[in-house]
Amino acid sequence: MISKAQAKYVQSLHQKKYRQRHGAFLVEGGKSVLELLSSGVETETVFCTPEFADQNRAKLAPGPLPVLVSEAELAQVSTLATNTTALAVARRPPEAPLPPTLPLGALVLALDEVRDPGNLGTLIRLADWYGLPGLVLSDTCADPWAPKTVAATMGSFARVRIWPRPLAAWLGALPAGTAIYGADLHGANVHRAALAPAGVLVMGSESHGLTPAVAACLTQRLHIPRGPSGGAESLNVAVSAAILLDNFFRGE
Repeated sequence: MISKAQAKYVQSLHQKKYRQRHGAFLVEGGKSVLELLSSGVETETVFCTPEFADQNRAKLAPGPLPVLVSEAELAQVSTLATNTTALAVARRPPEAPLPPTLPLGALVLALDEVRDPGNLGTLIRLADWYGLPGLVLSDTCADPWAPKTVAATMGSFARVRIWPRPLAAWLGALPAGTAIYGADLHGANVHRAALAPAGVLVMGSESHGLTPAVAACLTQRLHIPRGPSGGAESLNVAVSAAILLDNFFRGE
């Protein structure tokens, strides 16, 4: 059974200011909780149904003793519309050092004002899929530890490094010769460009694109051509990133 104090604490983590104050965040849903427990991220508490605990005893064993709750109790503290399995409180991992020069042969994804937590979570998942070292986020991006972001990563939150930075200043301080790519309607056709997974790929908000200061740092602009009979005005930022990343890695 979940106590009133525990319920109040979990519900406080729905808000960014309390996540920052406590250095903690929520992981919701059985699959994500199991991903958390198999990662190196510290787990404070696991709340789960007796059925989930019975089915996953071995996987729950490395973590703290779970607090058994009903589905109704989970629903009261969860941000998900439906959560019938588990919820965990995790400690926010310490930020890994971001080297002043990028690792040789590494492509880093940088995000400029990506404010939608679902898009951010999908982009973190993409970084995990392609094995990128991590993501650099402008201070105007969505919170990477928000419940919706964490849920959208589908467990990738535990494997991808996050570096919040003043993006234009960080890009401007990279060594001369660092390749900095960004999407632009007037850029080179990405399907014909000779690309290698090294440098920085910058993605901006779907509505406004890159901010002027960040756009000024680009060394190469890339364009995703629309099909001959295509009529969509634009692509979702996560979809665009997936297409661009796939072209960086097509020769790997």
